[in-house]
Amino acid sequence: MKVLLIEDEPDLMSVVVRGLTEANMDVSAAADGITGLEMAVRHQFDLIILDVMLPGMNGVQVCKEIRKVNDNVAILMLTALSSTENIVTGLNSGADDYLVKPFKFAELEARIRTLVRRSQSTPAPKNMITVGDLEVDVMSRTVKRNEKSISLTATEYRLLEYFVKHQNMVLSRIQILESVWDIDFNMGTNVVDVYVNYLRKKVDSGHEQKLIQTVFGRGYMLKF
Repeated sequence: MKVLLIEDEPDLMSVVVRGLTEANMDVSAAADGITGLEMAVRHQFDLIILDVMLPGMNGVQVCKEIRKVNDNVAILMLTALSSTENIVTGLNSGADDYLVKPFKFAELEARIRTLVRRSQSTPAPKNMITVGDLEVDVMSRTVKRNEKSISLTATEYRLLEYFVKHQNMVLSRIQILESVWDIDFNMGTNVVDVYVNYLRKKVDSGHEQKLIQTVFGRGYMLKF
């Protein structure tokens, strides 16, 4: 497994590089955002561990630039910023997971393997899913409603795909967190509600028929 670590704290970089190397991972490292971005674009990695507070270019900017050219590499943000707003900002920039410092190395390793396994083992879907006038092409990852294209971030798309694949089913916040992000956030966070609101603005806004419904006390449901 090839891993790129972009981290400016020398002690933490040393610990992570040593630990992942001992876990039989091929680790490269960069100490600033610009160098890290250059490495991420020029070379193939299975996973990128990305600090947010970086010299030269911050992690959110780096993540956005990576996603412009590579939508497949798994990205794990590693940062001391732990508020819901910061989590949403990181995920909305294209990150797949978010781990807050300080952390236990065992958790970092577990999340790495989960992210890579998910990105490598998910079979390529081959069908179009429709819900009313909403069309989701799960092969090209494109979305239309009433023949009009809808632009979604990577996280918004994963959430919508999960909804359409489980249409007419009530999905709890815990189910959504575990299935869309494949991680266990502190359940005090409202990241699911934030992203559902993002989707509503893009999918339901301007349409008389609202597809994304709140089931009070239970969760959400996509229903036509």
